[in-house]
Amino acid sequence: MANFLYRHAQEERNHSIKFMEYILNRGGKPKVDAIPAPPADPESLTACFDGVFKHEVDNTTAIYRIVDLSMEEKDWATWNFMQWFVQEQIEEETLAQNLIDKLKIAGGDRATDESLFTLDKTLEEAPNDVPLAQNATGANP
Repeated sequence: MANFLYRHAQEERNHSIKFMEYILNRGGKPKVDAIPAPPADPESLTACFDGVFKHEVDNTTAIYRIVDLSMEEKDWATWNFMQWFVQEQIEEETLAQNLIDKLKIAGGDRATDESLFTLDKTLEEAPNDVPLAQNATGANP
């Protein structure tokens, strides 16, 4: 399960790189002032997966704000760029909801070790389209 979440975190970092590249390509200069500290460790798998889902909903809300602003400003290039993220968030929220559903099927926080092992194996076999950070280059972040 941890490996699955590490892979997902790498995908999220790749998304932030997409934003930075877009800003650079449009003549801007991306600036990251600070990244908030991660929340406290979850007390259960349910809390962990619920946190993943909440994070994705928060991302969707932020993306929709950018889409709305791009429409108000008639910045059609940004509006077009953001459509990839709108579609991606449908996939991200679905993934997070599926994690919650799989954990519920396994028995939730009262899942047996056998059920958790099966869930872990299922997540291990999930497609891994995310490149590893150590394989990143300047031309292929």
